[in-house]
Amino acid sequence: MPPELKQKLRTPIATMLVLLGLLSVNVILGIYFIHGWAWIPEVLITVTMILTVLLVAMEALHEPPLTRLFAFIGFCWVSILLTLTMMDYLTR
Repeated sequence: MPPELKQKLRTPIATMLVLLGLLSVNVILGIYFIHGWAWIPEVLITVTMILTVLLVAMEALHEPPLTRLFAFIGFCWVSILLTLTMMDYLTR
């Protein structure tokens, strides 16, 4: 494999491994720590995963400010949609 390809694949592979590691920690927390305050670390891990995808996988750090603004607005919109969906699901 050429060194240029290795250099370009380093960040996506590292991002994937970090996301898989955080997902496994979240699943283990969900299996073994169901009651109590276990939702707090799960939410923190989920926010870390979201920020990893937003900043690293979407490469928002290397974009102009206007693109970053629209990425943030899109993230907020998806968060609102998921929140409203969960509120509907939990109140039925």
